[in-house]
Amino acid sequence: MKIHKSAIVHPNAVLGKEVEVGPFSIIGADVTVGDGTVIKNHVTVVGNTILGRNNVIYPNAVLGAEPQDLKYHGERTLLVLGDHNVVREGVTINIGTAGGGEKTVIGDNNFFMACAHIAHDCIIEDNVLLANGVLLGGHVVIERGAKLMGLVGIQPFVTIGRHAYVGGHTRIVQDVPPYVIIEGHPAKIRQVNVIGLERDGFSKEQIGEIKEAFMTLFRSRELNKSKALEELESKKDISPEVKYLIAFLRNMDKGKFGRYRESFRYSMVATT
Repeated sequence: MKIHKSAIVHPNAVLGKEVEVGPFSIIGADVTVGDGTVIKNHVTVVGNTILGRNNVIYPNAVLGAEPQDLKYHGERTLLVLGDHNVVREGVTINIGTAGGGEKTVIGDNNFFMACAHIAHDCIIEDNVLLANGVLLGGHVVIERGAKLMGLVGIQPFVTIGRHAYVGGHTRIVQDVPPYVIIEGHPAKIRQVNVIGLERDGFSKEQIGEIKEAFMTLFRSRELNKSKALEELESKKDISPEVKYLIAFLRNMDKGKFGRYRESFRYSMVATT
């Protein structure tokens, strides 16, 4: 374990094996840092915060600070960050709130670029990319493999589906289905995220089935959304990816009711 002499590490903090803490960084009393995590200079980790193994936290990041929520009054809530995440310069990640599940939860192998903000009660799964200046409102869910480009803004309670790609400078105010590219003002679904799916190991057959479902759902001139979903559901031997797309679209309306969806989202992440 390497702790720079100018770092301030509370004696109650728990640091694992081979942890590094750089100059002028601050580690609070209720912080746990997993083995092999590197905390560079001028980093602040406070609150009830658990960092997993082999993360790299860059200068001026602030992890575990109080939520920017007027309803928060000092309740003991939590931030959990998994393993092998990269948190670049100036990223801010807040703990949860009592009304939002009491925790902000981040999975593994994520890459958060400079000045991204992850608000209270967000859930970020694995292999997610947040580019520079991405802003997540409270209670946002980002499913695995999603990529959000620079200066994207996400309204509270929105879910971004698996392997979706959100173009830069896009403002998102409702759920984004899995596997699609969305961008523009207002935001519009453009096409299947073929390149992203290929990079993430999807086969040609899987991508072909997703593209076929996409055409039925989003490009049909004859079927509205409800009828298109019924047509897809009536087919035999639909792929797991298309099944998930259908289920996601069926659940999108629940997002309109804000906090009502909170318990649903936590159970969804636990079972997928």
